[in-house]
Amino acid sequence: MAVSRVPLDPDAGIPNLIRRLSDDSKRLVSDEARLAKLEMRESLERGGKGVMLLAVAFGLGVLAAVTFTLFLVTLVGRVAGGHMWIGAVVVGVLELLAGALLLKHGAATFKDVKG
Repeated sequence: MAVSRVPLDPDAGIPNLIRRLSDDSKRLVSDEARLAKLEMRESLERGGKGVMLLAVAFGLGVLAAVTFTLFLVTLVGRVAGGHMWIGAVVVGVLELLAGALLLKHGAATFKDVKG
């Protein structure tokens, strides 16, 4: 952005100077508003990309968790003599215990931060 030099008129009166000051102030405010809009747009674009990447990561994480669960069910079922229902129960209980442990730890951490 180029700065334009305004020639100073030694005969300019106070009303003229106040008018110039007013015009410059208006221009400055409009430039600041335009800059704020550009910065906001840029921030929203980056935020949108971040949200999209988080959603893809979450989807892949869920897919990986389901695949690993099926693997564990099959593994435990084969060890149990081909009874896949035993594998499903054992893995389900283990996942419930892990979830309860994480929930308890998260609640304790939240309580420490809050209090």
